[in-house]
Amino acid sequence: MKRRLAILLGLVVFAAGPVLRAETDDEVEAHRLVLDLTGAFTNDGFKLRDGHWAGQIKPAERALVAVNLYAGNQYWFAAAANTKAKKIAVDLFDETGKPLTTETYNEGERAAAGFSPTTSGQYFVSVSFLEGEPTAFCLVYSYK
Repeated sequence: MKRRLAILLGLVVFAAGPVLRAETDDEVEAHRLVLDLTGAFTNDGFKLRDGHWAGQIKPAERALVAVNLYAGNQYWFAAAANTKAKKIAVDLFDETGKPLTTETYNEGERAAAGFSPTTSGQYFVSVSFLEGEPTAFCLVYSYK
């Protein structure tokens, strides 16, 4: 378990706060695409969390974001990339690096994972780039 946690923490690319830098055109496009996807969640009563995470990702890479989640809430984590990405995935892990069972949505360059934690604490959201050319991605989440 310690090895899994060390690997997971070693892969963390982004902090839990917003990145203070100018976004590229590809990141802006990915942000627009992920907001289109999250519209479905807001129609179901989910509130979009302020802020987002954006960055560059290459095939076979994974970006991780540490988030604090609260028991009793429902969450949807959604990510998108521009059309250079053929397939991405969103997965969740607990604080030890153990993969969690989630509801999933995958549509090529857009993906989402839904989760309702039974314990409050720190979790990790993974955006995996499975197929395509290096590109930008954007991650947001909704809760209720």
